[in-house]
Amino acid sequence: MIKPSKAEIAAAVNGFVQDVIAPELDVLFCGINPGLYSAATGFHFARPGNRFWPTLHRSGFTPRLFLPSEELELISLGCGITNIASRATNTAAAVSTEELQQGAQLLTRKVLVFRPRVLAILGISAYRTAFGQPKAVLGRQPEQIGETIVWVLPNPSGLNAHFPPTKLAAVFREFREELIKSGVVEG
Repeated sequence: MIKPSKAEIAAAVNGFVQDVIAPELDVLFCGINPGLYSAATGFHFARPGNRFWPTLHRSGFTPRLFLPSEELELISLGCGITNIASRATNTAAAVSTEELQQGAQLLTRKVLVFRPRVLAILGISAYRTAFGQPKAVLGRQPEQIGETIVWVLPNPSGLNAHFPPTKLAAVFREFREELIKSGVVEG
């Protein structure tokens, strides 16, 4: 993956990143929205310092550390990536409440069409706002989307100081182990 220039990153405002999705995945990971670095490269969680890819590897979702440019390989592992809001911004805080709520409606339709076993939303605050669940906590949610289980995990952004890398990987590992134990996915 070639590092984008400052001009390319700046030009990525309001851009988007294509979903990594297929029917009936085991887990569809769902970010808040793409950052500018991701929109400039065309790959999810591409900014150096984002902990998504190392966390997937440390928690056992991938057999090795993937580069963002290898994101399509997730499909063969039963995983995919989408976002609540599609518009790229400098920070997730730049996404409005209205955008998150509209994004949740579009995401719901997408989930009903593609039918992943689990939708893993990466960010509790965004989930609360987007889905109108102000008291939601991390973990499995009582509401499903059709037959799809909804699970909320911590945001893997390097800006999330509440979850250092080891703690983040542990939460993702517990999530994966729970899915295996409950028979939702194979080990």
